[in-house]
Amino acid sequence: MSGSVRVRRQPSPPGKLPPSGPRFPHPRHDHLDADQRREAASKGIRPGRKTHATGGLNLARAEWRLLVVILIVACAVRLFRISQPNSVVFDEVHFGKFASRYIKSSYFVDVHPPLAKLLITLAGWISGYDGNFDFKDIAKVYENVPYVSMRLVPAMMGVATVPLAYLTLRALDCRVTTALLASLFITFENGMITQSRHILLDSPLIFFTALTTFSWTAFCNEDHYEPFTESWWIWLTMTGLSLGAVVSCKWVGLFTIATVGLGTLKQLWMLLGDLRIPPRLWIKHFIARAICLILIPLIFYMSMFGIHFLILTNSGDGDGFMSSEFLHTLRGRGMADTFADVAVGSEVTIRHLNTQGGYLHSHPHSYPGGSKQQQVTLYPHRDSNNDWRIVNATSEGDPYTAWMDQDVSYITHGTRVKLRHIQTDKSLHSHDIRPPVSDVDFQNEVSGYGIPGYAGDANDDWIVEIHKGDKRDRESSKRLRTLRTHFRLRHVMTGCYLFSHKVKLPDWAYEQQEVTCNKQAVLANSLWYVETSYHPKFPADAPKVNYKRPGFFAKFWELQKVMWTTNAGLTDRHTYDSRPDAWPRLRRGINFWVKDHRQIYLLGNPMIWWLSTAAVLSYAAVRGFLILRAKRGYRDFESTVVVKYDTLCGFLFVGWALHYLPFYLMRRQLFLHHYLPALYFAILLACSVFDLVTSTLRPRIRLQIAAMLLVIAVWNYSYFSPIVYGLPWTKSKCQRARWLKTWDFSCNDFLDDYTQYRSTIVPTSQRSSPAIMNDPNQNAGGIGAVPIGEPVKLQQPAEPDTSTVAFGQAEPGRDIFADHPHKDLNSQENEATRAAEDVQDISSMTPGTTSQASTPSVQTSSNDDEFLETSVTSTSTPSTSLEERPEEREHAEGPKPEEEAEADRAREELFPQGQSI
Repeated sequence: MSGSVRVRRQPSPPGKLPPSGPRFPHPRHDHLDADQRREAASKGIRPGRKTHATGGLNLARAEWRLLVVILIVACAVRLFRISQPNSVVFDEVHFGKFASRYIKSSYFVDVHPPLAKLLITLAGWISGYDGNFDFKDIAKVYENVPYVSMRLVPAMMGVATVPLAYLTLRALDCRVTTALLASLFITFENGMITQSRHILLDSPLIFFTALTTFSWTAFCNEDHYEPFTESWWIWLTMTGLSLGAVVSCKWVGLFTIATVGLGTLKQLWMLLGDLRIPPRLWIKHFIARAICLILIPLIFYMSMFGIHFLILTNSGDGDGFMSSEFLHTLRGRGMADTFADVAVGSEVTIRHLNTQGGYLHSHPHSYPGGSKQQQVTLYPHRDSNNDWRIVNATSEGDPYTAWMDQDVSYITHGTRVKLRHIQTDKSLHSHDIRPPVSDVDFQNEVSGYGIPGYAGDANDDWIVEIHKGDKRDRESSKRLRTLRTHFRLRHVMTGCYLFSHKVKLPDWAYEQQEVTCNKQAVLANSLWYVETSYHPKFPADAPKVNYKRPGFFAKFWELQKVMWTTNAGLTDRHTYDSRPDAWPRLRRGINFWVKDHRQIYLLGNPMIWWLSTAAVLSYAAVRGFLILRAKRGYRDFESTVVVKYDTLCGFLFVGWALHYLPFYLMRRQLFLHHYLPALYFAILLACSVFDLVTSTLRPRIRLQIAAMLLVIAVWNYSYFSPIVYGLPWTKSKCQRARWLKTWDFSCNDFLDDYTQYRSTIVPTSQRSSPAIMNDPNQNAGGIGAVPIGEPVKLQQPAEPDTSTVAFGQAEPGRDIFADHPHKDLNSQENEATRAAEDVQDISSMTPGTTSQASTPSVQTSSNDDEFLETSVTSTSTPSTSLEERPEEREHAEGPKPEEEAEADRAREELFPQGQSI
């Protein structure tokens, strides 16, 4: 045979060798050939890992046991002595009071959505709370209030945040050591502990923020592995529900929505650029995300307000902020049908269209300055002092009686009318005198002028100018119709328009809203409408009208506008507010509670706080450096390690930025606790940086470094724990703990030695006390101690319309909706007496002051100066007269020449009840 031909071996005889197995004994079941990969790509399936756990959570059994241990530690830290203090702490003044109103079904308005408040209320209701505690003052001892059950709601949510931090970092493919470090940092963060131990809203907010972040991370893992599976839909729906929950606690949740929304846009943009994804599949991705991340959160958010409206069915303190149509849906605020027409001689109530629809109102009290005639104001509640009679000013004889002998004639556009206050027989009057508050040339005072039987003068005359009517009622644009016609009243002699705006009069007018005659009136603030009309000559079957009851969507939208306007208007300062630039540096905290030589002060764990800030700055610097290197041609972003940690840290950095930077755009009142959601992302980012830095180290060394960081964090937690739990502390330790001069916790409130806490029994007072100023020589860096209660000045009685908080005193945030609850008229006389007694008590404490007749007003424990323009805090006029302080009268009027004083005396003899101007 030729040498170039290879001879085949003879086959082996059968049965001599074992049967041959497959050529590749361990086949890859997930292997796809080219055609199969192409088909998978057309369905949106991307190449994944060999094994996949739901949400990308590949946790060993030991990790679940570790999570149980972490939960036990978190419970011990957050539930330690949660029953102490047994009195009201910081904003429990507001949120505890809201729970009372829910249980009483009394309508109120708050700037925050209702979910967290509903959860706290549910805990109180299950525990038997009857809603009778008023939560009036910080440090007021709880009586018949299951406050521990109510505090457990935010506390348990704070506990649940800890494992969420662990699971989130594990889902982001961080090491177990890194996730453990993050969860323990969250556990021992003093600020989050303090905030979660009381009836406050920030702990639920942080919990739902963490839940949203975890759900979104798990969804992204599912989307990377295989979309449109059952797990994919579950995690996407979970993300949507969490988004709805976080924004239903506080509007800060909108920043969480922005974080997820930005990630969603990036995903859709990448899918759009993937040529393997057909347009129809991309549209499917878009619709799925729109339904789960937009529609579901919106439905959840609106559902919370649906529950809110179902519970709050009775009239309450929030009535003054809502429209008349809205109030018509509340029990106790319904209105009987009223005559549709307004004729000469009709008895009417007139409402302002723009500023929460207050009533044109007058009462038998005079302005302390100006004309000294009877006050005319805007009052938000129904009252007999809102009733006026409208007559024709051109009638012969006495226009106030001539209508009785005439046929019914309607009020049309251009009719010259007079308005007579029925209770006091005074005419609505204006003249060329400046108003008491808006003292400008284009504003004139509006007053009540006249005496019974006196027809008045030309300054009582007004021209009706119909602005517009209801499209469903053609007659309403031709003549005055109840509820349907919007009109203006132009003063005949001066040409100014009857006007009101969100400016409150001082206490001598019971803080009711100012009414003026404005020559440059803005249209919206000079429009009025008739709410009720009665005429004795109308037949019983005459056409009648009433408010149209708004549906859920109308009520929901109106409440959103009220919340937005009010939130944006919280611009005045608070004793413990701070600006965003101070938060990452932990420049100052918030004094929550001071009593019995103990204090609760919101301050973060300095080590955790500053480490997280350093991590944020480090990532920003390194990311910027890598961008510059890429510009110079370096290929850092081709490294899988760089890409992994850039994606991981970038997501957390964006979450931090979107939860922090928007506060720089806000001019409203801000506090340190507004930074806590951003702090959560900063802590996760710090641990991610730790994971990167220690990625090349051996596991034992990595664990040792983590243990060292944790020991420092726990030491910081323990060092500042007395102001977290309200424990005994000494002045010397407090002074040493003031690492920054701006940490203004009050060291002088503590005793000198721990033995004094055992030997001294400090009584618990529920009554307000005057501020006690410390000797400045004793205040070596501390801040003066004051008992908690309604603050008072030592030099003079506190003004009823302001709240003076001594430096170092705990002060709750502003509840601008509940400054002065609506009171029944029958109770005003007794309340006036009690208020006068209170002022007399204060005056007796202060040398050199005398008691003045005081207008009854309810003083909030927060800064009552804030947001006067939106706050509706009027109280009903008491029947007692108001004495003037001589210095106020002199300031209002100024010295008078002798001739003018003589003329005044002559006018008073001629017109004892009023003055003709």
